[in-house]
Amino acid sequence: MTMAFFLSKLLPLLVYPLGLVWILLLAALALQKRLSWQRTALWLAFALIWLGGNSWVSAALTRALEWRYLPPEDLPRAPVIVVLSGVTFPAEYPRSTVEISGGGDRVIYAAYLYHQGVAPHVLVSGGNVPLVGTGSTDAEDMALLLEMLGVPREAVWLETRSRNTAENARYSWEFLAERGIIRIVLVTSARHMPRAVKLFERQGFEVIPAPTDYSVTRASWERLWAPDWGAQFLRLFPTVSNLNRTTGALKELLGIAYARLTNE
Repeated sequence: MTMAFFLSKLLPLLVYPLGLVWILLLAALALQKRLSWQRTALWLAFALIWLGGNSWVSAALTRALEWRYLPPEDLPRAPVIVVLSGVTFPAEYPRSTVEISGGGDRVIYAAYLYHQGVAPHVLVSGGNVPLVGTGSTDAEDMALLLEMLGVPREAVWLETRSRNTAENARYSWEFLAERGIIRIVLVTSARHMPRAVKLFERQGFEVIPAPTDYSVTRASWERLWAPDWGAQFLRLFPTVSNLNRTTGALKELLGIAYARLTNE
């Protein structure tokens, strides 16, 4: 693992809500002789957990990203569907086969689009990430799942070098450009789509977004503001799922900002 890659994974952890709370709690422990500063650190930690973990903040941040690209009623055709990695668990004991995470909708949706005739090929993009590297790559795991879903093996292309979204775009371009393909249907989670589209277009692709894995639907958004005071009272309490959703949204926003600053 290179130092740059290590830092790219470490530094964001320190600015996500849980990482900041951890830093503030360490500060509170170190500030026992400065009670006013200690109380400030504890109140900030409390505020971060509450803001990051409540339903309204997590849903608003996520919706702002997910609803930038809504699926069209009639998806245009293209030479290939590109599916981005990060949604599989390898077949490590005691798993009997490859399994999918919450973002596994990407693989299911790509198989659906293939069977609908949207494209004759599916490119699965993803290598081994050093922190979670296994014997198989994400692309190989996704290819196996696509085969289980009825996509012929000869219709699936593999890009097995990328470790993040920028490399997904770069290595997909290298693979497809030499085949004369620049128009793609891009499948990834709706929250991830804004960053992915920018990075793929920067490489030179004509991107047709095909988002999936929505966590904020129109119905859930309307329920969030409904005058049900019992439900609204419960939403005041932070939850792990909301904190995780807020963190995911912040990850994408930081990624977009980093891409703009570095032109990467």
